Amino acid sequence: MNDATNRNDWDEFIKSHSESNFLQSWDFYEFHVMRGKKVVRRLMMDDGKVVGAYAGVVETAKRGTYLAIAGGPIIDWKNKKAVKAVFDDIREQGKKANCTFVRVRPQLELSDKSLALMKELGLKRAPMYLSVEFAGVLNLEHSEEEILAGASQGFRRKLRKASKNDIEITAETSDAAIQEFCHLEKLHAKRQKYVAFSNDYLKKQFEAFRANDEVIIYTAKKDGETLAQNFMIFYGPEASYHYGVSSELGTKYSAAPLLHMEAMREARKRGCVRYNLWGIVEPNETSHRFYGVSEFKRSFGCEELRYTPAHDMILKPLAYQKTKLVETARKRIRHV
Repeated sequence: MNDATNRNDWDEFIKSHSESNFLQSWDFYEFHVMRGKKVVRRLMMDDGKVVGAYAGVVETAKRGTYLAIAGGPIIDWKNKKAVKAVFDDIREQGKKANCTFVRVRPQLELSDKSLALMKELGLKRAPMYLSVEFAGVLNLEHSEEEILAGASQGFRRKLRKASKNDIEITAETSDAAIQEFCHLEKLHAKRQKYVAFSNDYLKKQFEAFRANDEVIIYTAKKDGETLAQNFMIFYGPEASYHYGVSSELGTKYSAAPLLHMEAMREARKRGCVRYNLWGIVEPNETSHRFYGVSEFKRSFGCEELRYTPAHDMILKPLAYQKTKLVETARKRIRHV
């Protein structure tokens, strides 16, 4: 396998796979480079043709340095020889970066076969998640009318209510748009009691995707006051609802459904076939901090997609024990 050096070749291959999304895009790792992180981008070639790829970022923490590969590798999982070769290369790259372990959350639907494959490759279930493992997804090959027909009555009622509230929807990629999003996110985090991203983190991510027209911030306003904003990423076959924030008035005026409907229209124009609402929790997890937003996402009538959960390739067994203890405790404390 070789280091990837050409963005166009990389994205052409990644986008050609129906399961792919921005997690393995070239620009997602440009974002990590902008943060000063070491990234790994590797290609497998066969007779001059790309047949496999994965990208990861080296994360450093007190509990140990590790290589994180979210949404990858992208490969024909039925080709066991190629899969083994890719994971052998992942192991070598992890060792080269002096990692305690490599954490992989493959873009592979959960099944008994997928779990058996992880075991066969020598990986163990990770104590913490890596990116979303349980998502709500809408099929954009269905018309808007068909999607609305499958949505809950409550969702359709909110959409009708919002349509009567003289709410203005804008789609922007300006510096002012991300600045406003950062400000609103701080207020939203305080109200919802979670730790907000730093302005630098959000701005660099936005800039990385903006460079190649892969991001839009949708804003809902009434009488000049911002009600809600969505940070949307469009990449290959998928439109991703990456982040969403709102003001106290946003809930009152049911602004969020309008933002999503507008983003879906743009996604269809771009040829996306899937609208990923991202993380949801089980319907019976009523005490989970994401229960409310999960119920909102389910009101769209989305299909529920379970990815194979994060697995670890352990490179330093003794040091890894510290990681496992710390992350197990952290997961319990955070209820995630």
